[in-house]
Amino acid sequence: MKYMLMIYTNAAASQAISKDFDRVVAQVDELIAELTANGEWVGGEALADPSASRTIRVINGVPAVTDGPFLESKEYLAGYCIIDCATPERAAEIAERWPDACYGGALELRPVVGE
Repeated sequence: MKYMLMIYTNAAASQAISKDFDRVVAQVDELIAELTANGEWVGGEALADPSASRTIRVINGVPAVTDGPFLESKEYLAGYCIIDCATPERAAEIAERWPDACYGGALELRPVVGE
């Protein structure tokens, strides 16, 4: 079954990661290599800072575009991964190993519909 790992961060976690950036990148690369080797890695990307985002809503048929950041939240979506695992427990194990989870961020794990 495919799962999406949505990686959420905040300013403090992002700052902590930036201090250990090379080590975090090495951990991510190692985890992706492992998941690729065993066929569980489908793909994923980091996302730009929320200040580069735009929100589009259609209100009464009229598009309304707002520059980001747009949420009243301290956390924001920093990236995502798609993995293909045999069990939800295995997907959770992978999420627990993602470095952002150790730096104050959070990972939301959600099954992909139709899989």
